[in-house]
Amino acid sequence: MYTSCYFQPITRIVMSSPTRWTSRTSFIFATAAAAIGLGNIWRFPYLAGQNGGGVFVLLYLLFVILLGVPLMTSEVLLGRIGRGNPALALQNVASIIKRSRHWRILGGMTIAAGYLILTYYVVIAGWVLDYFVRGLLGQFHNTTHSSMIANFKALQANPWQMIVTDTFIVGATMAVIVLGIKRGLERTVRFMFPALIILMLILVAYGMTTGYFHHALVFLFKPDFHRVTARIALLALGQAFFSLNIAMGIIIMFGAYLPDDIPIVSSVIAVCLADTAIALLAGLVIFPVVFANHLTPDSGPSLIFQTLPLAFSQIPFGNVFGALFFLLLLFAAFTSTISLLEPAVAWLIENHHFSRNKAVALLGFICWVLSFGTILSFSHAPHFNHLGFTFFQGIDFLTSDIMLPLSGLLIAVFSGWLLPTTLIQKTLGWNPHNFWFWCWRWSKRYFAPIAIGLILLMSLRIL
Repeated sequence: MYTSCYFQPITRIVMSSPTRWTSRTSFIFATAAAAIGLGNIWRFPYLAGQNGGGVFVLLYLLFVILLGVPLMTSEVLLGRIGRGNPALALQNVASIIKRSRHWRILGGMTIAAGYLILTYYVVIAGWVLDYFVRGLLGQFHNTTHSSMIANFKALQANPWQMIVTDTFIVGATMAVIVLGIKRGLERTVRFMFPALIILMLILVAYGMTTGYFHHALVFLFKPDFHRVTARIALLALGQAFFSLNIAMGIIIMFGAYLPDDIPIVSSVIAVCLADTAIALLAGLVIFPVVFANHLTPDSGPSLIFQTLPLAFSQIPFGNVFGALFFLLLLFAAFTSTISLLEPAVAWLIENHHFSRNKAVALLGFICWVLSFGTILSFSHAPHFNHLGFTFFQGIDFLTSDIMLPLSGLLIAVFSGWLLPTTLIQKTLGWNPHNFWFWCWRWSKRYFAPIAIGLILLMSLRIL
């Protein structure tokens, strides 16, 4: 049905900048570092422990294989074929396969989702920076639970303090991205990703000395089949989707920078394995310390900014290891912020002919201004919820509950039903009878749309 004529235009599609990753390792480090964000560290271990332990982990791994790997492979594939920012890449691919150029809107939606997430992510990363400094100053010492709650509330109530850390994070993000891919983003992740792993292993080793490492292993990995329900399966499915940065524009963008001689599928599998391993190791960092102090496991900001500082305050060398933990979190957050900004910068450069300096300056400034909405959502919440929700809640709902699932669904449809078999097989290096190709195609056409549809319904509180 489709002939080799589809391959001819590929050589004529050239990005405004022919930037490529210098190696497969750089691509894996950058993509994994982008995926390993705060949500993986403060949400996944708790979800696993509270929802069946090893059974939840097995369900999560199953859904990563059935949904995460195929979706991420599709995004990298679209980026490498289209060779541009997500909007340009989707437009180029649509032109190659003789489909409507309006598919570029889908690429634009992924860029917009990632950029909007960035506007509140920099504020939360600023909290991490604030607590890292507190650890360095020795403030995790002989404190109480009530004082930790009060400290975190005081931070959220102080807009000027949040503006300072927010400004630092935005400025540092701009400083990296303005240098470009090789001198900026790639050089940064080649340092920060290994450093993150080293810090993680140091903290896991420390967790082994608390006497409660076994309790953490049981909490995370002991299977409890009696607690498996449809809701837990949906939670595992949602975690597999959201933890890999699907539909944020990052994966398509990084795929556009991927050289032709680097295999896509094995690289994607390496990224997914790294992402999962870090999430599990995070649990082995957090919960031995929590259990050693007889505290209740929690998730989200309360775990990171209240429970853990209290735990570190009550253990030997708590200030040192508390500072190391928040440095780890800072690396995880920062590698996400630089990855979220790059697709929007590339869009201005390639679609609107901005210089990189001007694109970074404009988008960095807009992000900084919009981040004030999130800051005021916490510091002056009663005055900014006339619609029944704050600015932060509105942006979070729009992106996480609507834009990401909808974009993921459309990416699955586009890559599963519209991309020609011959084009996919040539780009992935699979022969026409490859078993894994047909598994991938089945997932994209049938499993992924149904699964993402369920995620969308769950996000909208319909399920």
